[in-house]
Amino acid sequence: MMTMNIGISLEDRTQIVEGLSRLLADSYTLYLMTHNFHWNVTGPQFNTLHNMFMQQYTEQWNALDTIAERIRALGFPAPATYKQFVELASIKEVENVPKANEMIELLVNAHETVARTARSIFEIVDQANDQPTADILTQRLDVHEKTAWMLRSLLEE
Repeated sequence: MMTMNIGISLEDRTQIVEGLSRLLADSYTLYLMTHNFHWNVTGPQFNTLHNMFMQQYTEQWNALDTIAERIRALGFPAPATYKQFVELASIKEVENVPKANEMIELLVNAHETVARTARSIFEIVDQANDQPTADILTQRLDVHEKTAWMLRSLLEE
């Protein structure tokens, strides 16, 4: 196997990938939660939420590939099993079918958690001069912070 020399040390790449793996796990858990709620939402907001959740999980699905491929580009295998995701994620799975407003609250918390996870690895990414990962983190922060705001807005009277 060829030695990798992209200008980021193995030690830094290892730390970055540990963070990206947590981001991937949180993102996958959020994707699954959003898809679950898309399938199972009921009540007066059904149409709005059903469609909104579909747009959100579709965007999240595409982001998973971007994060996993960055892990691969840094020279490591991407976590890709439910077992790995459960171990790495800071978002807990929802085991029942909550009411629509609770779904919204759970999603706000999950989006904010993903934002915190992304933000938590910026320091090592900046220190390692890893612009492609910084770009991914910035994009994910923008999406998750905006989505959390939009979902929070649904809960206001």
